[in-house]
Amino acid sequence: MLSFSSSVRIYIARKPIDFRKAHDGLVAIIRDEFDEDPFDGSVFVFLNRNSDRVKLIHWDRDGLWLHYKRLEQGKFRLRLEGDEQRVELSRPQLTMLLDGIDLERREIRSSFDAPRRNAQRAHRDNGTAGRTSR
Repeated sequence: MLSFSSSVRIYIARKPIDFRKAHDGLVAIIRDEFDEDPFDGSVFVFLNRNSDRVKLIHWDRDGLWLHYKRLEQGKFRLRLEGDEQRVELSRPQLTMLLDGIDLERREIRSSFDAPRRNAQRAHRDNGTAGRTSR
């Protein structure tokens, strides 16, 4: 889990971005469209068009961190008010967004239960591994 100090400002982009953008492309958006300093320690949050992927970028004294999350099902849901290019979020709002709480409806997104490797292997082997047939 990510943890940011209470002094860190968190901004989310109002419009979705092209997720092929990496560090330099996101820094350009932060500078040119948000008119913010990407190296001031703030966290910048970006969603893709389908709202099933999120990128967070922030400066950490000597380098840029880029965090990426892709949902296997569902969408990140957040209602952004106002008309600015970016909106400031609180730490609890960011945490709820990343944890799957739908901030529009105040519901928890159903989680994706990935199949376990050992369970798949046991099912496939059906308990016959190592036995020889007669």
